[in-house]
Amino acid sequence: MTADPMELDAARLLLSKMGIAPADLLAETHGRRVVPTFAEYIPVVAQAVSPATARSYRSYWRRVEEAWGDRRLDEPSSSEIKQLAEVSKASAVVRRNSRGGRNAAENFIAAVRCLYRHAVADELLTEAQNPALKVAKPRRLPSPRRALADHEMVDINTAAATTGDDPHLDTLLLRLHTETACRRGGALGLRRRDLEETQCLVYLREKDGTSRFQPVSPTLMGLLLAHATERGGTHPDAPLLRYRSGEPITKRRYDHLWDRIGRQVSAVRTQNISTHWLRHTTLTWVERRFGYGVAHAYAGHSDASDSATVTYVKASVHDVATALAALTAEPHPLAHNHARGGVS
Repeated sequence: MTADPMELDAARLLLSKMGIAPADLLAETHGRRVVPTFAEYIPVVAQAVSPATARSYRSYWRRVEEAWGDRRLDEPSSSEIKQLAEVSKASAVVRRNSRGGRNAAENFIAAVRCLYRHAVADELLTEAQNPALKVAKPRRLPSPRRALADHEMVDINTAAATTGDDPHLDTLLLRLHTETACRRGGALGLRRRDLEETQCLVYLREKDGTSRFQPVSPTLMGLLLAHATERGGTHPDAPLLRYRSGEPITKRRYDHLWDRIGRQVSAVRTQNISTHWLRHTTLTWVERRFGYGVAHAYAGHSDASDSATVTYVKASVHDVATALAALTAEPHPLAHNHARGGVS
């Protein structure tokens, strides 16, 4: 159909007022990037994120690919994303600590947002075309974790020391996590070169790329050094914590440890107590006695993720060492005045 000359003149006038030449429209059409399908783009994002993020989101991306593999990123609506999140929620594996699949739905939405965030950065879509931003995550319920009572800590350590095939390793793990309040990944990432003997510090690498020097007691430092020597973990870059065979431990050691302790201590089994509860216990103790600023530093939390108040109450490694000295009733070389305290 031939366009009416008057309509063409009107279109040219409108484009002229907008400062757009007809050639610009042609260039935009030819230069526009083709939006890939989910099957094409998921591997790209999987290579762009950290290995930990890829592991966390892999199962959710697989679900997306199964449902929408041949669809382009700009095709699904916010409602469709919400529907698939509900499928993830309904099909979540039921465990003792399950909370109705809420975590599965939250993680699914986070995984989809990750895909679209990269698509916007790659200029495949605009921010306004991102349907995942309009899907709200489920409201998080309060965590069931709490600080453990003294008698619970005694029962847990006793069970670890009197059962299993390697009590030395298991009690060392419990002491490391209790003293440093480190996460599981921080312990698994320890290398021989991360032990600073003179000042009794360990270098921890944890989630989101954070790292810090954390004070430990002289006793724990001696135990870690002896463990490395006895089990072949003396190479500077080799994993420090090892089985008797000399093989580095993995996260499965923690699973077996808490499963075994749960058979001895009913509270561990019924409440699904795990390594992270030790972190809660230590940080609660530190906060009650030394305040929020010291507990914040002891935990290794990033200032960027917390309130501006942290800028004014930021604690030093010397403050953390002083709290540790009180916790362990051992002097520490970095503690204020080589403080020695006792657990009250």
